[in-house]
Amino acid sequence: MRLSERESKVLNEIRDWEKNLLSYDANDFQLTYEKYLERSFSLLPYKIQKQFFSLIDSWLFHLHGIIQGSQLQMNAKERILTSGRIFKKDLEKIDDLKQLDIDQLQYIAQQQIARHRFYSFAQGGLAGTGGTLLLGSDIPAMAVINIRVVQLIAMTYGFEVNSPFEMMTSLKVFHIATLPPRIQKEGWVTLIDEMDGDGDHYFYEGKEEITDITWLEQPIQQILKAMVITLFRKKAIQGIPIVSMAIGAGANYQLTRKVTDLANKYYQLRYLKEKREHPNE
Repeated sequence: MRLSERESKVLNEIRDWEKNLLSYDANDFQLTYEKYLERSFSLLPYKIQKQFFSLIDSWLFHLHGIIQGSQLQMNAKERILTSGRIFKKDLEKIDDLKQLDIDQLQYIAQQQIARHRFYSFAQGGLAGTGGTLLLGSDIPAMAVINIRVVQLIAMTYGFEVNSPFEMMTSLKVFHIATLPPRIQKEGWVTLIDEMDGDGDHYFYEGKEEITDITWLEQPIQQILKAMVITLFRKKAIQGIPIVSMAIGAGANYQLTRKVTDLANKYYQLRYLKEKREHPNE
């Protein structure tokens, strides 16, 4: 089935974005930093390295399952369907959302994106006050916010995240979105290859490991952010640490912006691909 003029325009926008991503070249400083990071981590015994990333993967899997099964997520899922019924009254399940057109789905997705960018902004501001508890909970809170919004974006475009394939895909989308651009492009290619692969897209047949040494940059950035916040928290204006709060809010907002941008592009692309290949579904 041929895509409509509007759908073709959205597809071309995604392709332009993809072209920019794949043509990104790292500068000398970034390459040097990456090599230094890898060299430093490689000093640890291989068994410890493997256990470290296995622990993170296990934590992400459990976190994904907890979020997916939470009442909060069930309520959000119902709100997405309710929003969809504004445009088509007989929607009953997530897969039915694929019956809506791209602009209608973008409208619903932008509601989720705007809400979770605000959550990240607020969480960063709270962490920026420098309180030990708030600062210590920042990384888990950001993981919850960003994994949750990826799940909601997937559901908006008609992809339920309760099958092994969709669960792994949503986690990989989250992981790849948090990588630096020079590494992100390799992850994007992997996502597209798995999207285009044969199979019923229920069981996952690809590489099950999510994190590796390339992902270390993101938690290190979070640790550096915490150090900067600690440094500036005493520079208060009328008792409020404005500078450290702005640093925390800005950094968290930018991270969620990266995650939501990539997730939105990926699930839009899958929606358009399915619409072109399976027009009657």
